[in-house]
Amino acid sequence: MPRTSWIRSLSLIAVAVAIGCGAKPEPAAAKSDAAAPAAPVAAASAAGSATITGKALFAGAAPAPMKIKMDADPVCQQQHATAAYMQELVVNNGGLQNVFVYVKSGLEGKSFPTPTEPVVFDQSGCLYNPHVVGVQVNQPFQIVNSDATLHNVNAKPTQSTPFNLAMPTKGMKIAKSFAKPEIMVPIKCNVHPWMHAYVGVVGHPFFAVTGADGTFTIKGLQAGTYTLEAWHEKLGTATQTVTVADGQSSSVTFSFES
Repeated sequence: MPRTSWIRSLSLIAVAVAIGCGAKPEPAAAKSDAAAPAAPVAAASAAGSATITGKALFAGAAPAPMKIKMDADPVCQQQHATAAYMQELVVNNGGLQNVFVYVKSGLEGKSFPTPTEPVVFDQSGCLYNPHVVGVQVNQPFQIVNSDATLHNVNAKPTQSTPFNLAMPTKGMKIAKSFAKPEIMVPIKCNVHPWMHAYVGVVGHPFFAVTGADGTFTIKGLQAGTYTLEAWHEKLGTATQTVTVADGQSSSVTFSFES
């Protein structure tokens, strides 16, 4: 099949899938449908000097990673000299990657300014990057298509306005945001069923996502006692309470089992 016809077929499939799911894809030039920017914070809480570090661990033998079969889309397959793997459960020497860790309680009565710097959410190699990401309420969320193939970005928040974007062009960018906190917002691509990701939306800057070794760092807290929650898409949640002092660092460990 000629290249142009193949792309056109994929586009029609994506639109049909989106409509079948009850959501009308937005035009390619769609702009953010987020709520109007929040009023300026009257008295934002001052940044502190305390830090929480930690690690998420996977208890037991890690399952073998699952290969992704991309041959349905040659553009995707050609971008991987070696096999690509699912990102649902990534374990390295016991460390668990892609765990979203955030302060769940201990910040009541405090307010924080909304960052103007966007969080970039890329589609590259027919994978979402990052697979798990955090963003503050009303912070710009910039979605980028770095692939020369059609992607369909289908976000399903329950506390903010859902969106369903057809992004057929390499280099295309669309700005969105989330109006209310939510743990977590799922995102999927209707065209490439292996593509999915999660966004943690919080009302403060105290969150992190564990790296390849399972570690994370949350900086800038004021002295106090906080409850942290760690979320993993397959293994559920775990909580820890930690007390931090000004200028000092405290450490926590989260353990997850299959």
